[in-house]
Amino acid sequence: MPSYKAPVREYRFLLNDTFNMSQYASLPGFRDAPLDIVDQILDEAARLAEEVLQPLNQIGDTVGCKLENGVVTTPPGFKEAYKTLVEGGWPSLVADPAFGGQGLPNALGVLFNEMVSSANMAFGMYPGLSHGAYSALLHHGSDELKQTYLPKLVTGEWTGTMNLTEPQCGTDLGLLRTKAVPQADGSYKITGTKIFISAGEHDLADNILHLVLARVEGAPAGIKGISLFLVPKFFVKEDGSLGARNGVSCGALEHKMGIHGNATCVLNYDEATGWLVGEREKGMRAMFTMMNEARLGVGLQGLSQSEVAYQNALAYAKDRLQGRSLTGAKEADKPADPILVHPDVRRMLLNAKSFNEGARALLVWTALHGDLAHASDDAAIRETGEDMMALLTPVVKGYLTDRGFANAVEAQQVYGGHGYIEENGVSQFVRDARISMIYEGANGIQALDLVGRKLAQNGGRGVFAFFKLIDDFIAANKDEALAPYAAALASARKDLEAATMWFMENALANPDNAGAGSAEYLHLFGVTAVGYMWALMAKASIAKIAEGKGDNAYYETKLKTARYYFERVVPETATHLARIRVGAAPLMDFAADEF
Repeated sequence: MPSYKAPVREYRFLLNDTFNMSQYASLPGFRDAPLDIVDQILDEAARLAEEVLQPLNQIGDTVGCKLENGVVTTPPGFKEAYKTLVEGGWPSLVADPAFGGQGLPNALGVLFNEMVSSANMAFGMYPGLSHGAYSALLHHGSDELKQTYLPKLVTGEWTGTMNLTEPQCGTDLGLLRTKAVPQADGSYKITGTKIFISAGEHDLADNILHLVLARVEGAPAGIKGISLFLVPKFFVKEDGSLGARNGVSCGALEHKMGIHGNATCVLNYDEATGWLVGEREKGMRAMFTMMNEARLGVGLQGLSQSEVAYQNALAYAKDRLQGRSLTGAKEADKPADPILVHPDVRRMLLNAKSFNEGARALLVWTALHGDLAHASDDAAIRETGEDMMALLTPVVKGYLTDRGFANAVEAQQVYGGHGYIEENGVSQFVRDARISMIYEGANGIQALDLVGRKLAQNGGRGVFAFFKLIDDFIAANKDEALAPYAAALASARKDLEAATMWFMENALANPDNAGAGSAEYLHLFGVTAVGYMWALMAKASIAKIAEGKGDNAYYETKLKTARYYFERVVPETATHLARIRVGAAPLMDFAADEF
């Protein structure tokens, strides 16, 4: 049976030693998160993940959701677990206190969400999508919509969804056909079909708030004519109680490769009543608030499945006896050595370990910049926070899910034939991780967004600010202990800048050059960004060892893992750069009938 242990020690290392979160104690949100409170939150969240959610993960996978007469039933135990989640106040952790939230930093919310997703990814999507709907309403909804819907969305008593995709359009939302007809009372009648709607119908909450993209009659064709609407499953009366059912129903449940515990629905809108969110024909602006948050959450899912797959593969590698070490028996009293002695098994495990710890740091670092973009009283810090969030969103989504899936596959490989057997659970991690590379914008789209939009945004301000952060770190850390890490980081940064300049010189003349190299660039950026995190963690570890007050064995292992990452993973940047510089010709020279 698979297991999961929340890496709380890792969380404390990041918050306390690496990023020194207490330095922000005077800022809104942070002042309510002193270290002792954060410790309690992490411990309680770990208990929820390990004791309540993880035991339901395989049940969710094997039983899945059921649809009968328009009613969706979630897997056994999910409803009770969701009630526990709500009663514990977890959905409100980082929400605005004005609507009943606790207002804590998103950097803490990232760690909570990792625990939930590692323990039970399918379950975690129910509250995760709700928070995205909350964000869209908070930033773009009218005061009336906020007062009516946000309080119970914040507590988790009601859940939310995002409705973009239709049978004929996914990435190209300009093709959508769902229509909205204005009514005399200011509402709209929404008619159309949406597909792939996660948590679109379920039995966990009393009401579901659908955020739906649709085109008002007479609006321009294409993406510029799209508006965003709030369509509740049940109407809400003036006293806050629920009224009649709205004209939205679940027509089918998708039969999927993974995340079986989450209800992925076909939703039919038959003149359902909805209310405009934000400005008319500015729906994508409002939806992107939700989509960008969802993309960071999906990047987190890539990490979460890599982490839980790694934990189980490591336990198996320590226990499974097969063959002898190439340098002689390590456990001569046993018939064979544990497979952990074999270099290639270690390679697969260390690929995951070094990624997990570095990717987690990148998520927390990015979330901290998002927090500072809102909370800091320094305009320059706010600007940097906004730039890093915008720049790194496609990197976090694309790179973390690509690598997370690859690590889950390698964890399955550690198991050998037993990894292909369902009862061992590792195959579920592979299947669940696979969707993260596809939804909320397939990773190829993330790469195009990074190269085609984010690099040029504000005249390249974001990417050059990122380079400066790395340059400042290298310049300030020339001491002998940090020199190997700084030198490797400098090499990766040089390759990333060279690739960036190559696009600036070659993409305008032939845009296919940007398309051909975009996936390589996203990975080059991801390797470098995680490398920067490893340099920061190495510095923190060296400082803690010098203090002589902490767990030196823990910090020594951190430095060994940093060395592995810089010596075994960072050299990939040179390969990515070489492929980028080839340009589009090897791809585009084929005629269609030559494939």
